[in-house]
Amino acid sequence: MESGAGDGGIEKPKRFRLGERNVEVVENIDQWPGADYCYFKVRGDDDNLYILRLDQVRGEWELTMFQSPGLLP
Repeated sequence: MESGAGDGGIEKPKRFRLGERNVEVVENIDQWPGADYCYFKVRGDDDNLYILRLDQVRGEWELTMFQSPGLLP
């Protein structure tokens, strides 16, 4: 995961690894706080949507949701 400080000094995702490939974040759609987490809804350069979670205490990222526009009815 590659991230950088965004507005307000909160880390925002820029690039992450999914399996054997890198996904560039082309759009930060939304973000919201959790108890000890911060969630980010992003669009990747593959046009898929992802929700990534940052554990602010550990400084670790996790993929919590993936949606491919090609899979929608």
